[in-house]
Amino acid sequence: MYVMGKREFLNLFKGVKSFIVIMILLVTSYYSAKFANILMSGIDLSAKEAENIHTIGLLALLFLFGQLFIAGLSHDTINRETHERTIRFLVTRTSRTSILVGKFFGIWLFWISCITISFVLISIFARKIDLFIFSQTISLVTCQIAFTILLSVLIPKPGLTMFLGVVAGLTLPILGFWLVFTSNIWVKWAKFITPFYYLEREDFTFLVIFLLAGMMLFFANFVFNRREC
Repeated sequence: MYVMGKREFLNLFKGVKSFIVIMILLVTSYYSAKFANILMSGIDLSAKEAENIHTIGLLALLFLFGQLFIAGLSHDTINRETHERTIRFLVTRTSRTSILVGKFFGIWLFWISCITISFVLISIFARKIDLFIFSQTISLVTCQIAFTILLSVLIPKPGLTMFLGVVAGLTLPILGFWLVFTSNIWVKWAKFITPFYYLEREDFTFLVIFLLAGMMLFFANFVFNRREC
């Protein structure tokens, strides 16, 4: 599991796509924090919103495009192994559960590293790191990673997961926000299975997002362990 996670973690730092995503995160964090005071003077904000204004650019980026970024880099993390038949070699050295969990933690550590650096960059201007918002951001990314891995397990073709990853990355944020604020009683219940509902609340219910991620990983592992190589 450790070797698998390490390989996934290091591989994510290679390639043009990874470089572009990292630069987008850092540039967004830098400029949104740098010009936060200008933004704050132009609109009316509550005391809480004004206090966290420096993180707004990074948060908006991850809320709207986080799933798209993660899918773009890791949509084939599992089905690439099955498509190229390398899974047959891997399962002779470790269990399928270790493969899946190792890949998850490798991807997770990559994004933790990127987000941590982004928050450190923001702290230069904000002169603090808001651990509550940082934890909320980690919970969102964790859920997005779990969803990406689930797609990669359920769909055997890497090209198809790339397409569905793009579709999900564009539609899920819109759908999630709509479910949170809709008054339609027939679909309103669905907001409880989206991370956006828990992120909108200013309490520790965002921890439920980790539970949602765990459920997706559990189901992905269940399917993965019963699939032929």
